[in-house]
Amino acid sequence: MPILVLVSGNGTNLQALLDAEKENRLGGGVIRGVVSDRAGAFALTRAAAENIPCFTELPDTSLPREQRRRDLSDRILKRARETDAVLIILAGFLSILEGELIHAYAGRIINIHPSLLPKFGGPGMYGDRVHRAVLDSGETESGCTVHIVDEGTDTGPALLRRRVPVLPGDTPDSLAERIHREEHTAIVEAAALMAERLASGTEKVFEN
Repeated sequence: MPILVLVSGNGTNLQALLDAEKENRLGGGVIRGVVSDRAGAFALTRAAAENIPCFTELPDTSLPREQRRRDLSDRILKRARETDAVLIILAGFLSILEGELIHAYAGRIINIHPSLLPKFGGPGMYGDRVHRAVLDSGETESGCTVHIVDEGTDTGPALLRRRVPVLPGDTPDSLAERIHREEHTAIVEAAALMAERLASGTEKVFEN
């Protein structure tokens, strides 16, 4: 089950996937390529160390925002087809996808988000912004969600969630650290689930 992973930063979730593949915990999934939308992302170094093809596809800042998103998405679609990807995983990928890519891979693109969606999702909600919003709201728990990517932002059906308590005295950094540990488990579980279900032809494995 060929997988293309999209990244933007350090790549700890990618590393969790790479480790899981070595241990045969990806449900038959095999990472065939890694694409970054940021030059010099350390995630690419992680992939290169495993001899996985790496690609950098930078957003074209000379284009208007909507056109920029479409252009980047089209280039990623090209990479997906070059690597024969069946499943696309967004592992800390910050650009928003749209256009033909979403339709060509409908039900086969998953993303991990650092909150219990549908809470604290949507445009502009990423990284510390999410954790700060959780703390400001007085929530007693948070966590992460792996969901199917659709035409919205963080609006697709949830595959799975993992929860952590919000502790007295938490800061955005301390809450993020606790959630990151759960992300590493969640993204592997979701990738294996998708790979197994796609292989068997039963794709709809969503939570309510």
